Amino acid sequence: MESDQGWSIPLERVKEGKRVYYRYADRAFTIKDQGINQAEAEQLKETLTILSRFKGMPQFEWIEEMHIRLTKVFHLKEDVGSIVGFEQNPFLKGLDHFTEIFNAIQHGVALDIVYQGFRQNTPTQVTLHPWYLKQFNNRWFLFGHNETYNAISNFALDRILQFTSAKVSYRENKQLDFDAYFEDVIGVTVRPDVEVETIQIRVDNALWPYIESKPLHGSQKVKHKSDTETRIEIAVQVNHELLALLFSYLDGLEVISPPSLRSKFKALAESITSKYL
Repeated sequence: MESDQGWSIPLERVKEGKRVYYRYADRAFTIKDQGINQAEAEQLKETLTILSRFKGMPQFEWIEEMHIRLTKVFHLKEDVGSIVGFEQNPFLKGLDHFTEIFNAIQHGVALDIVYQGFRQNTPTQVTLHPWYLKQFNNRWFLFGHNETYNAISNFALDRILQFTSAKVSYRENKQLDFDAYFEDVIGVTVRPDVEVETIQIRVDNALWPYIESKPLHGSQKVKHKSDTETRIEIAVQVNHELLALLFSYLDGLEVISPPSLRSKFKALAESITSKYL
């Protein structure tokens, strides 16, 4: 109680025989009037920093108000500038849908969604039982049971044109653990009819420190190392996000197998080369 880690309370010791009693030196003292100690203040500031990641997003408008109130009540020293930057695009199209969709998931409300993908010439309407929101590559995606097609579907929020509450009973998620659902993929495209493949990749040693510190996937394993290269393998479904990730490293890596994926990269490379001849 006397220490800086406690309440820093001035105490008096009263000895009666072999016993020692403690009491407040100031009889009017109460811990209800005490502020927080330095360690607690630092922990609170760290928590506010983490919460600030959500600042500016729909459904989290209260964070700015809470930050101001806590800073004032506990006399927290304001930082001169931000020291942590989180990747967030407040101008992302469709972000205004976030609050209502978030609430629909929380309260179990099915939605009639009008959606137009990048490759669709005209919009389509589906009835979706929303279950999960996931962010990937600075975009938000909605997952749920698509009643129209009786399957799990995902919709990019920035491609949702409009939605309303559906006049059907909500179907709860009793079948999917979404952590496990995304375990074998990179990104958000999961296809139940596609097998997980073992992909072997040759990585130039100049690039390897980056790939080692930021693995392509949780399944990444080193199979061989030499003075010039490191061979790794990952076990994932082949999807668009995987292709985009591997291609982002350009000539720093080479897909060895499976042959089908290697052929895709060969075709991509030839297509790009033809544009610069």
